[in-house]
Amino acid sequence: MTYLWVKWLHILSSTLLLGTGLGIAFFFWIAHRRGDAREIAATARTVVIADACFTAPAVVVQFASGLWLTELLHLPFGVFWLRAALFLFVFVGCCWLPVLWLQLRARDLAAAAAANGTALPPAYRRIMRWWFWLGWPAFASVIAIFWLMVLKPSSPG
Repeated sequence: MTYLWVKWLHILSSTLLLGTGLGIAFFFWIAHRRGDAREIAATARTVVIADACFTAPAVVVQFASGLWLTELLHLPFGVFWLRAALFLFVFVGCCWLPVLWLQLRARDLAAAAAANGTALPPAYRRIMRWWFWLGWPAFASVIAIFWLMVLKPSSPG
């Protein structure tokens, strides 16, 4: 029974992680494309809150429940799909942590432009390029983790 509860928690946290990530990316990108500094600042404030309330806790629960499942199933860390999923999880984190800082910086630059009635500075556009390009490998890696968790391939071949 413990196994089923932990598995449910793991699936729920992975769904929350993917769904929140996609929602954040969509709404922030749409605000960015519109180019209105006030709208960008407001959306970025919400995005930062959503990451703190949903994404960060989901990451912690995802990692902890995954480790708990490996213990319950007596899975060795040498199993290909598990090792690959853990590698990708760390890789996603390496993309996501800079994205958090970029979102904060974009929020601050947009808020300053809105308050001063000025155009968004070039630094804002550079930040959003980095934000955009860090998002793609992270998203692809999360999809790959889902694939690994469901299919559990024994080796790449």
